[in-house]
Amino acid sequence: MTDHVHVLTHSAQALAYYATKGVMTDPGRYASAFDGLPRDVGALCKIVQDVMLHIFWAERYGVKLTGERKGEVQLRRVDQKLARLFELDGRLLTEARVHESKLVGNCRDFSVMMAAILRHQGVPARARCGFGTYFLPDHYEDHWVAEYWHTSEERWVLVDAQLDGLMQEALNLDFDPLDVPRDRFIVGGKAWQLCRSGQANPDSFGIFDMQGLWFVQGDLIRDVLAFSKVEVLPWDFGWGYLTEQWERDEVLQVMDHLAALTLGDDGAFAEIRALTEEDPGLADIVGAVTDLETSSC
Repeated sequence: MTDHVHVLTHSAQALAYYATKGVMTDPGRYASAFDGLPRDVGALCKIVQDVMLHIFWAERYGVKLTGERKGEVQLRRVDQKLARLFELDGRLLTEARVHESKLVGNCRDFSVMMAAILRHQGVPARARCGFGTYFLPDHYEDHWVAEYWHTSEERWVLVDAQLDGLMQEALNLDFDPLDVPRDRFIVGGKAWQLCRSGQANPDSFGIFDMQGLWFVQGDLIRDVLAFSKVEVLPWDFGWGYLTEQWERDEVLQVMDHLAALTLGDDGAFAEIRALTEEDPGLADIVGAVTDLETSSC
């Protein structure tokens, strides 16, 4: 009975934590832009899709991006994204933009924006980093989705906020992007375990010409940091565990432990938060990213 109560207590703490904004998902002075948005997840995905344009899909929509426009994917924080979005088109978020006036982003940006809106509404939500199996055959594509707590079903639900009608048709999806199956989006920890156990080839995980266990380690670390509401950029590298060589035995053991924590129930929430603050391999990344964002304010 004691263990059961302990797990429930941690779960309540986790849900309360993920229902509030973080350093990356704080809309700042643009918070009022989120007021009055629909609470239906599908409607929110449509709003995000109507104001954002995926950098790698732009030409499918007839848009030729300049180097300056492509640089919008470097914006880490939601308040920065909203500032740029309203520079391009100052109307309400409920007003669909022409493609040329949408904010340019990638999968991480769609997911972080979705999480930010949900948190503003008091809904527990987080971004998840891992791999999608629905982009290329026999390949685990580097990807981010959002995850929110479905109160009536008492479960975390994965949502791919970038998959609009054009993408769904192009990818010939066989599932609902509002409830992505756990075997279609593989979170970083699960990908790590599949590779470490020999159930999957690490060379099938990655993007472009980058793949391998080192890449899987990077997505695992980004997913761990997202559990602490520090959603780093996909290419943030050079600090802490994002510089460690995965071949070292002691690093492998740490990664094994982190992977297990992210795949457990919310009872692991407290330990993940503590490790993010106390383990130098994680804390160094948080400190470096925080310093970058502080200097950009």
